[in-house]
Amino acid sequence: MGFFNTFKEANNEMPAQKKTLFKRLLIWKYKNISSKTFVHIMSVVVGLLAGLAAVTLKNLTYFIEALLEKGILFSNNGLYFILPIIGLTLVYLYVKFVHKEKLQLAVSSILFSLSKKKGIIDSKQIYSRLITAPLTVGFGGSTGLLGPAVASGSAISSTLGQLFHMNSKTQSLLIACASAGAIASIFQSPIAAIIFAVEVFSLDLTMLSMLPLLLASISGVLTSYFFLGNEVLFSYTITENFEVKDTLFYIILGVGTAFASIYFTKMYFGILNLFKFLKSPKYKLLVGGLAIGIMLYFIPPLYGEGFGFINNLLQGDHVQALGKTPFDRYIGNIWVVIALLFGITIFKAVAMTTTLAAGGAGGTFIPTMVMGSALGNVLAKVINNSGLGFAVSESNFTLIGMAGLIAGVLHAPLTAIFLIAEITGGYALFVPLMITASISYLIAKSALDYTIYTRELAESGELLTHDKDQTVLTLMQLDDVIEKNFKVVHPEMTLGAMLHESVAKSTRNIFPVVDEKKAFVGIVLLDDIRECMFNTDMYTTTTVSDYMHAAPEHIFYEKDSMQKVMRKFQDSGAWNLPVIKDGRYMGFVSKSKLLTAYRRELINFTK
Repeated sequence: MGFFNTFKEANNEMPAQKKTLFKRLLIWKYKNISSKTFVHIMSVVVGLLAGLAAVTLKNLTYFIEALLEKGILFSNNGLYFILPIIGLTLVYLYVKFVHKEKLQLAVSSILFSLSKKKGIIDSKQIYSRLITAPLTVGFGGSTGLLGPAVASGSAISSTLGQLFHMNSKTQSLLIACASAGAIASIFQSPIAAIIFAVEVFSLDLTMLSMLPLLLASISGVLTSYFFLGNEVLFSYTITENFEVKDTLFYIILGVGTAFASIYFTKMYFGILNLFKFLKSPKYKLLVGGLAIGIMLYFIPPLYGEGFGFINNLLQGDHVQALGKTPFDRYIGNIWVVIALLFGITIFKAVAMTTTLAAGGAGGTFIPTMVMGSALGNVLAKVINNSGLGFAVSESNFTLIGMAGLIAGVLHAPLTAIFLIAEITGGYALFVPLMITASISYLIAKSALDYTIYTRELAESGELLTHDKDQTVLTLMQLDDVIEKNFKVVHPEMTLGAMLHESVAKSTRNIFPVVDEKKAFVGIVLLDDIRECMFNTDMYTTTTVSDYMHAAPEHIFYEKDSMQKVMRKFQDSGAWNLPVIKDGRYMGFVSKSKLLTAYRRELINFTK
């Protein structure tokens, strides 16, 4: 816990003596190390720590799995399918009594931190993911470890960034470095790790960002080698190269993985919405745990992450991949095998989402790979057993099916291509990878604008993209442009009282009108009262309500994104718009201040 205590000290909990020493360290850094050099140093440190977090996650999860497999509980009597509900219960207890916050999907929460929290992530995310994800996956929850590894590494980088007073742009870069380090450590694929950071986090790939990402990625890989040696996730070497005659089949696989990606995404949100009807976390746990147990009983490969399933398919051993099922007596029939594998394609998304909806922790990246491997293998088996004389490599289709699902589900085709190329130790399948991944991405992207990571953020206008204008607006904060130096008036106030108490003391030409409950009811412009300002006969005979009128548009603090605010100014033609929060007047946003803030943010973003 000493490592985490160091981070707590960053939140003003340092003893006075340590604060003084750390202040001296910061002063020495500013005097002796350039900002660029320090970012490079930090990228190495972040890569190492993110890699360490990923290795820790893997080892904790494998330790739990090994403990259960050796017979402490259920290995000899076939009751493994009740383990997920035990794991979910342990996670529920931890979240309720220790974490005390609802678990969020890892990558989505990071994207929100980048867009709306200036890259600040709660330091407790460092260790909470290291506890909840192994409990979920180790006990058979059908999720992955990549998302939690990225989240833990990102929390480490964010806390270090705060510790050394880094700006939000550098914070964002270090978070991307942490994700690269975690992915490189898990898959030992440094190039794919860099591309993932660029595609998923919408990072601008420039020379300023390229070198830190590269250093972090290398650090993550070295961490994996140091702790795990040459152990790899997929022990497979390509033996059959791409043949031009198989091109049509890879196109078909691209179309198939595209539709599977659309199904995956829709099923994800459908099940999450279904679980919203269960208000109590206890009911979600019970229903989800039982549903997962039933699926595991009939389809055992849904248990846990599923790397063993993928490796068995790559080795051509579908019997071992499927494990012991209620359909073992029919396993000699290849079409029964195909049906069972297709069942994994269908139910992996269901099992994964049910695990998350029931309160479990984990990621979606690796379940996507499992689903893709099953679909690719199914298509190859159908082709080879169709009786039409065709023969394709089932292992190659298994690999390329994974790429197709990654490209379609995550909208990350380059990550998919380079990841599969790297984990297989070469680029012999580069052409079919490009064919399948690009087709899957194009179809899935045309059908679904956003991924499971980005939909909710995009709908609320909080998603960073490669569109600079959109990104700058997303990074802007409404609080920074609200002006509150307006004199408030009330509907029953007389004209004379308004002139003496508000107009005479204001430098503005607009006056918000609020009722006794501070609810906004309208505005009065200086132009509205100009003709009668010096007519003393009207001072007591007319009131504010005689002159006020509706604002051309309203800005709702809780709902309106900066994109929507900008659009309201454009559509209304107004120079000032009132801000309403919980039905009450909060202040005004002026077009001039909004554009000034936009220009400032654009300069900060592009420099």
